[in-house]
Amino acid sequence: MTSAPATDSTDAAAVRLRSVRRVHGDVDALRGVDLTVRPGTFTAVMGPSGSGKSTLLHCAAGLDRPTSGTVEVGGTELTGLSERRLTLLRRDRIGFVFQSFNLVPSLTAAQNVALPLRLAGRRPSRTDVRASLARVGLADRADHRPTELSGGQQQRVALARALITRPAVLFGDEPTGALDTATSRQVLVMLRELVDRERQTIVMVTHDPVAAAYADRVVFLVDGQVADDLTGLTAERIATWTAAGRTGTRQKASGRTAPVLPSHTEAASC
Repeated sequence: MTSAPATDSTDAAAVRLRSVRRVHGDVDALRGVDLTVRPGTFTAVMGPSGSGKSTLLHCAAGLDRPTSGTVEVGGTELTGLSERRLTLLRRDRIGFVFQSFNLVPSLTAAQNVALPLRLAGRRPSRTDVRASLARVGLADRADHRPTELSGGQQQRVALARALITRPAVLFGDEPTGALDTATSRQVLVMLRELVDRERQTIVMVTHDPVAAAYADRVVFLVDGQVADDLTGLTAERIATWTAAGRTGTRQKASGRTAPVLPSHTEAASC
């Protein structure tokens, strides 16, 4: 698996967060996060419950507005956009896949995939819809309704729906969380191939070290801050890092000591 540099750059960025804070009542969900995601890379975001990983994803995708700081997608700053312009940008340039598939049960797979275009007032091309399903290996399931599909197939329909607009960035919030191990691997291999073959930019929140190991880069959040930012990790090394947090030895801004991980260049086997 190809590794990508983890360091921020002044080069073109698919996603860039600068000094992003998000306050919910008296809780600092994000505390000055700086993060740059380069085009054509796969980034996993991990952290314990309450670390701010879902909040980071929602701010980066324009689903939530930061209290302060800036968010850019493809060079467009989101924080100053009106609700209408933000909605248009999300529709045209951002894809999102959730843990729950969120398919409309009365619609076929093809109709679910075409839905974002119809909601945008565009007439979906049958060829484009079929091609999007073919990208996820479901060309022969276009006329099936969600109840006629397995969990993994439903998630792949959701993925095809997110890709139909050819988004600049695909965001995933625990996209394999509701799947069994074998089906989860199929979806993760597909995500990896989208990056390697089509240079699709993917940012995925996950709690699963095996899922995170498919990414080029793993960003660890603790208490709303980036605690570490590493590349080339195997699932075992990721599990070691996350386990260290449960014993209170993980790095955070207050100065706690991080576990020492050996240098690593190998990636997880896909």
